[in-house]
Amino acid sequence: MNPRHQELINAAKPLVRNLILGRSDHDAASVASAIRSSTGAIYTGVCIHLSCGLGFCAEHAAAAEMIKAGETQIESIVAVAEDRILTPCGRCREFLAQIDPRNANAMVILGDDRAVRLVDLLPHHWLQLTPLI
Repeated sequence: MNPRHQELINAAKPLVRNLILGRSDHDAASVASAIRSSTGAIYTGVCIHLSCGLGFCAEHAAAAEMIKAGETQIESIVAVAEDRILTPCGRCREFLAQIDPRNANAMVILGDDRAVRLVDLLPHHWLQLTPLI
């Protein structure tokens, strides 16, 4: 595996805990994410899932940490569960793309030496479409 990808996986993996938040349908940290910014700094986050839909994904939490540090550009990102690497959901893809237009070129780690640019997960993105004249 690419050592830079493995470093992100290693940063996220220990954060996966699957904590129950008071009710069996509320959990946190079942998914963790790590972002490497364009400066090389690594930011992490975990998800919070609530039955009412008010939670957030691990990618959102990691991005918030990055923004808190004054950065917006993502070089690469990974999301992990207990036993696998996950592809960011559609909401996360859109969220990451809108934080900074350069994030379209961020590498999304999909597994064993597999990564794709964020824009490849958002084909025909609505911000890139040609307006009608």
